[in-house]
Formats: sequence, C-alpha cells, structure tokens
Amino acid sequence: MVQEKIIQEIEDKMQKAVQFTANEFATIHTGKASAAMVEMVLIDVYGSSSRLRDIAAITTPDARTISIQPWDKGTIKPVEKALLAANLGFTPVADSSRVRCVIPEMSMERRKELVKRSSGLAEAGRVSIRNIRKEGNEIFKKQQNAGEISEDDLKRLEKDVQKLTDSAIGEIDKLFEKKERELLTV
Repeated sequence: MVQEKIIQEIEDKMQKAVQFTANEFATIHTGKASAAMVEMVLIDVYGSSSRLRDIAAITTPDARTISIQPWDKGTIKPVEKALLAANLGFTPVADSSRVRCVIPEMSMERRKELVKRSSGLAEAGRVSIRNIRKEGNEIFKKQQNAGEISEDDLKRLEKDVQKLTDSAIGEIDKLFEKKERELLTV
C-alpha cells in the first residue's frame, strides 16, 4: 500500500535526523579524549583538503590524550597547524612521528556553555523531526483531497506519523540528557 511506504520513508528520515543529532553530540567533547573530536578537521595536504581521519591513525592512549599518527611523516606540521586553526580548546604538540593533544580540565563555566550548545543541537534535531512530520502529513492531506484516501484514513495516518514523531523526539531528548550528564559530571 502506498501509505505504508510513505510511513516507512518518514520513519527512515526521522531515524536519519536522530542519527545526525547523535553525531553532532559526539563532536562536543566532555573533557574526555575522543577521536571524534578531531577526525573531521580538514587538513591541507597534497594540494587539497582531506579529513584528518583519512590521512592519519587517531588513538586515545588515555582519557585525556589524543594521539594522531599521520601515515606520511611530512604531514605532521600541516596537521598541527590545522588543529590549532580549528580552535578545539586544546593545543596540539608535534614530535617527529605524531601529534599529541592533551585535553585540559574543563571549568564549570565551559561545561555549562557546552550544555547550552548541546541544547541548541537537540532543538535543531527536534525541528528537523517536526518538519519531516509536516511534510508527511501534507502528502496525506493531498491524497485525501484527491479522493485517494478517506478522512478516517487521514486521521489514522496522521496519528501514526505523530507516534513516529514522539518516538524520534524522545530519542533526541534521551541523547541530550545523556550528553548533559556527561558534560556536568566533574
């Protein structure tokens, strides 16, 4: 049935929005070292921009250190320069074979600032979910206006879309609460 396919597409889009929000949360560091903090930094090497994860091995030897080992030793200086330019809240230190980033202890003020930023990301995710709901409901209303579905079917489909919306927004809320706890735990 066409409506079931549309419902499935709506659910898939909402899950992608939730996943996008989760990925955005991963870029906000909590005072603990994580490869996700640096892997998307763009490095100018070989005449083009490459993501750090594409040109180096990124490891976290302990909870406060990120170790970046470029596959080509000649890229160590560009990696260090790009990390400085990215302004991630720490200073990279290069030696002959790798770049080390020691994550400083965060102040409570900085933690609250990151919670606020996380809240904005969560709200952007919720807005995205609501827009997907709106698009889906508009499709069903057009079908009802064209006589393809009854008014009862329209109400049922809108209710199904609302359940998906509530579920996706609930997932984003849980992700935000988890991130908030991580950020505020000293």
